[in-house]
Amino acid sequence: MVVLSKEYGYVVLTGVASFVMVTHLAINVGKARKKYNVEYPTMYSDDKDTGHLFNCIQRAHQNTLEVYPPFLFFLAVGGLQLPRASSLLGAIWIIGREIYAYGYYTGDPKKRMRGAFSSFALFGLMGTTLCFAGHQLGWRFLHHHDCC
Repeated sequence: MVVLSKEYGYVVLTGVASFVMVTHLAINVGKARKKYNVEYPTMYSDDKDTGHLFNCIQRAHQNTLEVYPPFLFFLAVGGLQLPRASSLLGAIWIIGREIYAYGYYTGDPKKRMRGAFSSFALFGLMGTTLCFAGHQLGWRFLHHHDCC
């Protein structure tokens, strides 16, 4: 039987918060579909007047979904050994994705870069996962308390 740290609860709550964020972005796409009259299953609009705005809203959600599986993997696995660090990095990623989306929603794709710090949080989560892997494999150079 595997015994998880009590602090792993933070990791679980961060995962739940990430689902709320992804759902929020999906709701925004649904609202944009109605506003800009983009019917399912059309993914992107080619309307010359409003298509660009809809497409920016759609891309913010789609891009988040593209990186969501690695985020969840890194959060869950890295959190096994470093639950507080993983939860903090996860929260930073969630906030960054919201800022990314709202920058994109302006219609100026360059403004999405305001939330680019979420990528650094994702790489940090990858680091927590690598620390866990190194610890499991007994790699001595990763046995410093600073990392793992």
